[in-house]
Amino acid sequence: MSEIQSVKELMKCISDMDSENSVLQFTIPGKGKFTLVLQEEERSIKSEADENPELEQMLKESKQQYKDGRGMTTKELLKSFSKEDFKK
Repeated sequence: MSEIQSVKELMKCISDMDSENSVLQFTIPGKGKFTLVLQEEERSIKSEADENPELEQMLKESKQQYKDGRGMTTKELLKSFSKEDFKK
């Protein structure tokens, strides 16, 4: 547990947090002990597609296939499987 002496020091510790280093325990003199947990923002499919051209292309193709009537319901998909599909 580290002792934080300034806002600048606290902001540095926070900026160093990531999914691997997501818990920060520290004390602030005169205030007490703190535990800060990083909860990453959930990202939308759109934001992920904007960053990944391959994903964006896959989504466009999928939308077009749906419009063309080449989609299937979950029920139809499940019916299309046989016991042999699940054998090792």
